[in-house]
Amino acid sequence: MAPPTPAERSAGQHPAQPRSSADVRRWRRYLAAERAEAAVYRDLASRRAGEERAILLALAEAEKRHEQHWLSLLGDDVGKPLKGDWRTRMLGFLARRLGGVFVLALAQRAEARSAYGGEKFATATMAADEQIHEEVVRGLATRGRNRLSGTFRAAVFGANDGLVSNLALVLGIGASGVSTVTILLTGLAGLLAGALSMGAGEYVSVRSQRELLEASTPDPDADRALPHLDVDTNELALVYRARGMAADEAQAHADEVLTRLAAAGPASVSDDVGTAARAEVDEHETHGTAWGAAISSFLFFASGAIVPVLPYLFGLSGGQAVLVAGALVGVALLVTGAITGLLSGTSPLTRALRQLGIGFGAAGITYLLGLLFGTTVA
Repeated sequence: MAPPTPAERSAGQHPAQPRSSADVRRWRRYLAAERAEAAVYRDLASRRAGEERAILLALAEAEKRHEQHWLSLLGDDVGKPLKGDWRTRMLGFLARRLGGVFVLALAQRAEARSAYGGEKFATATMAADEQIHEEVVRGLATRGRNRLSGTFRAAVFGANDGLVSNLALVLGIGASGVSTVTILLTGLAGLLAGALSMGAGEYVSVRSQRELLEASTPDPDADRALPHLDVDTNELALVYRARGMAADEAQAHADEVLTRLAAAGPASVSDDVGTAARAEVDEHETHGTAWGAAISSFLFFASGAIVPVLPYLFGLSGGQAVLVAGALVGVALLVTGAITGLLSGTSPLTRALRQLGIGFGAAGITYLLGLLFGTTVA
């Protein structure tokens, strides 16, 4: 069957010709996918307000236009409604119950998988829409990523550190041939020491960053000095040069500020020295408090570090305990890796497997060292 002409593709039409059963099946799958994606965007919009809600509803309307294209092509062959593929159905389930940056990140990846670029029965406009939709969802997901607090970041990475470090510790000690009780006590000691260290380190890190940002925040009283500056020397230009403006640009901006001030009077002082710079600093402000990050890091490190100890707590020993601990930690590493992948906008599967490889690599090296030292001591 000949593909549509450019004019027909632009108009979203196709000449009346016999269609193969494979074409019909494929169009019905596209139709189901468009309906499911529109539902996802509507579900996400129901959990939001303002601009984000309007953007998501606009995406749903765009998917509705794509749906109409496939309905027109199918005509009487539309048949019973099909379900979307398993990815889209799962996305819809999460959108109805969770929403948030994780669902948006999955929606971003779903838009990137569009097959319309190579589909001769999809219009060029539809293929372009899908590319733009990916960028729209990427922008919404980025908003969500930027709103993620430092507390959550500390939670994810604290759990991962607890998993890897305590598994390596337990396996390394266990391979040296010590008793099960010694392994258990060592694992619990490693849990407590690591969690305290992570909590203290996170507190110092977040607190220090806040103090550095506060030191960079301009003095609000500096704006009151503007009416009294010497117009001829105009040292205000030095402020703008210190913030990174070129000399000519800084001078022109300072002259503009003082000219406006002279024309309107002292009452017009609008925080030119303070507000703009404080806004620049606030853009890089760390979300969350130092105590919140510290407590979160402590708890999540402990929740990760307890996993490799669980088999020993339940009375297992020897190789059986090692296998169970490794399996539990492996599952947990896959989960934290996938979460990290979603947050960073990369493939969850790739990041999960990388996390698993790094974690097991570190634990494996420690286990081999334990075997070596145990043999040497023996």
